[in-house]
Amino acid sequence: MNKKVLVGAAVFFAVIVFAVVWGMALRKQESATKLREVQAGTGTIRETVSTTGVVEPRNRLKIQSSVAGRVEEVLVDEGVMVTKGDRLALLSSTERAALLDAARLRDKKEQAYWETVYSKAAILAPIEGQVIVRSIEPGQTVTTSDSLFVLSDRLIVIAYVDETDIGRVSQGQDATITLDAYPDIVVRGKVEHIHYESHLENNVTIYHVDIIPETIPKVFRSGMSANIDIVVDEREGAVLIPAGAVQNHDGQSVVMVKNLQGDAQGTYVKVTTGLQDEDLVEIREGIEAGTTLLVHDDSFVLPENSGSGNPFLPQRKKR
Repeated sequence: MNKKVLVGAAVFFAVIVFAVVWGMALRKQESATKLREVQAGTGTIRETVSTTGVVEPRNRLKIQSSVAGRVEEVLVDEGVMVTKGDRLALLSSTERAALLDAARLRDKKEQAYWETVYSKAAILAPIEGQVIVRSIEPGQTVTTSDSLFVLSDRLIVIAYVDETDIGRVSQGQDATITLDAYPDIVVRGKVEHIHYESHLENNVTIYHVDIIPETIPKVFRSGMSANIDIVVDEREGAVLIPAGAVQNHDGQSVVMVKNLQGDAQGTYVKVTTGLQDEDLVEIREGIEAGTTLLVHDDSFVLPENSGSGNPFLPQRKKR
């Protein structure tokens, strides 16, 4: 009886040991399947301050008439580019309009005479720019306080930069601009001016930064919402790896390097990181370009060699 008990116990423990070993093997295999190989590469990385803003005229000039009267002709429309001295509209003063109305009732010759004697007053463009507002129509009566047109010398983009980022922004930095209305149009620009006065938006202190577009597409309109990326730092020929490959162990940045022996677990190597964007991180010390890394992330797979993009950048699985 005791012999049977011993045999049964031995079989039981053998089953337990087998289950434990099998489970460890499965876990090791599962862990290995979650490791993806990526290679450190080289390229250019840019660190940006991303924010929002609005398209605004740099100088907005309201055009008024020096005399009250009636609008006879409107010679320009919104969106038209004008030069200094161009005629925008023709007005008859109040006296001229009254004389012409009275003469029109009496005789056409008399009307022609007064039209010659009292010439129309021309509204001239004081600067070169674009007509962004037209507020008058022919036959309309205006006073000296009425706004007839609004001119803009140039459209710029006002970026709203958080106070925590403003210290990294400086004059002359490159920027890219996209509009909410036209997200496929990308416009390059430069930081021209950082305003000194702060503004409080939703309990956040921000500063206005003037971005000057290199070119102004026809679709730009005053008041359009914009998204701006200001390049605050850039490095060419940097060693780059996916940001997800960097781990934190005991306060130090490390990456898992594939062993030459082919160990699926790899070896952790301490690295010094530099610039980082949404996808990539610069490695300044620790590994070189071409080093094969193991990344613990089963939501990424190695990209196919398509001949474009970053060959070392993991891509999400297609569902």
